[in-house]
Amino acid sequence: MNQTPSPARDRATVAQLPEFDDIIDARTPAEFALDHIPGACNLPVLSDDERARVGTLYKQVSPFSAKKLGGALVTANISRHLEHSLHDRPKSWRPLVYCWRGGKRSGAFTHVLREIGWDARALEGGYKAFRRTVIAELPALCARFRWHVLCGLTGSGKSRLLGMLERLGAQVLDLEQLAAHRGSVLGNLPDEPQPTQKLFESLLWERLRRLDPARAVYVESESKKIGAVQAPQALLDAMWGSPCVQLVVERATRVRLLKDEYAHFLSDAASLGRQLDCLVQLHGHATIERWKQMAAAGEWDALVTDLLDRHYDPAYTRSILSHYPALPRAQRVRVDSADEQSFVAAARAMLEESLEPVT
Repeated sequence: MNQTPSPARDRATVAQLPEFDDIIDARTPAEFALDHIPGACNLPVLSDDERARVGTLYKQVSPFSAKKLGGALVTANISRHLEHSLHDRPKSWRPLVYCWRGGKRSGAFTHVLREIGWDARALEGGYKAFRRTVIAELPALCARFRWHVLCGLTGSGKSRLLGMLERLGAQVLDLEQLAAHRGSVLGNLPDEPQPTQKLFESLLWERLRRLDPARAVYVESESKKIGAVQAPQALLDAMWGSPCVQLVVERATRVRLLKDEYAHFLSDAASLGRQLDCLVQLHGHATIERWKQMAAAGEWDALVTDLLDRHYDPAYTRSILSHYPALPRAQRVRVDSADEQSFVAAARAMLEESLEPVT
C-alpha cells in the first residue's frame, strides 16, 4: 500500500500548526505584509533590501558570491533575533519556522534553533504549502456550518449585535472585523489599513477552523466586496441559502448608531468629503456638494438621514431582496434604542428562538 511519506524530524506539515508554541515567518517584511500564517511573528533572516542585494549579486556576478553574502547576512540576522526577540524562550519551547518554499531561509533558521537545543521544525513546502491549503479548504469550510444571517438596513447595529451575541456565548463570524472595514463607502477604519486579499482569506480560514460545526454561526449580511477585499463565493452561496434574522430599528436610532460608528468623521469633515466624492457618479456633483456643506456646518443628523434615504436604504433594499430568498420568513428582532441593554435583549431573543445556549 502506498503511503504519504511523513516529514523528516526537523519538518512539519500545515496540519501540525496547532502543535507549536510560536510560528516564525522568516521571510522579508514585504512578503509578510502581503500574507502570512495567522498568529505568526515576522523574524526575517533577510530584510527586503538585503534580499534584493543577494538577488542582484546572483544574477550579475555569480551564485557563489550571492551565497557568501547571503550567508553572512542570514547569520547576523539570526544572531540578532536570538539576542532580542527570542532571548527569553525556555528549553521546552517548540517553534515552527517557514519561508517561501520551505527552503534555505527557514532551513538555516531551524538548524540554528535545533543546534541550541530547541525542538524547532521547518514547515514542509513553506508559505506556498500553507497558501495551497487555504485555497483548497476554504470552500468546504464555508459550506460546513449552519449560518444565521443578520439582515437590516444600514445603521441597524448589525455589527454591534454580533458582538453582543459573542459575549453571550454564541459563535460569530465578523467579516468586517477580519476585513478591517465597515462594508460601505465610508467604511474605512481610521489608522487601520485593510489586509490584502490573500491575508483576508488566511484570517477567514483560521477563524472558520476554530468554529464548531455542531453549533450555529451568526454572520452579518455582506456584499461580495468589503472595502477592497472580497468574500469567497462559497461563503456567499452558503449565506444566501441560510435562515435570516431581520433587525427592526427606528430611523432615529439608526442615525445615532451611525454617528457613533463614524465618530471620526465628525471631527474631520474634509476626510468625509473625500469619501463622498466616490458617490458622484451615483448622485451627481450638486448632491455631493450639498452633503459636504452639511458636514462642514456640523449638520450631522440631517446629513446622516439624507444619506440613509437617498443612498444606503435604496441600495441595501435592492441587494438584500435579490440575494436572500429566506428574508420574508425571517425572525424579526427589534432594537428599541442605541443603549447596550437593547442589544442584550435582542441577542437573548435571537438565541432563545434558535435554542442556542445563553451565558
